[in-house]
Amino acid sequence: MKRGTIVLTPFPFTNLSGQKVRPAVVVSRSDRQGRDVLLAFITGQQPLVLALTDLPLVDAHPDFAQTGLKKSSVVKLDKLVTIETSILLGELGELSAALLQETDTKLRYALDL
Repeated sequence: MKRGTIVLTPFPFTNLSGQKVRPAVVVSRSDRQGRDVLLAFITGQQPLVLALTDLPLVDAHPDFAQTGLKKSSVVKLDKLVTIETSILLGELGELSAALLQETDTKLRYALDL
């Protein structure tokens, strides 16, 4: 599965009390060995103020249609999880090269790289 693919997956709550099915974007390398993939959480909730680690995916953006998302959303690049690919529920779409480049910048910030 390549970087930038948007998938539908069970995503755990941060306190591990449960999980919710939601979209997420693959941020791990495409050439990784094994069946695990690193994902960043996507929410449809629009915060009043975006964090420096948030990537808005606005439905008016020319590349939005290829994401497969139904409405404007935010990629939370400070909310990451490793998931086995066998539990992924499907692919929705993908980030454009431009959005993937923005993802990389915000992910480097989130991880202080």
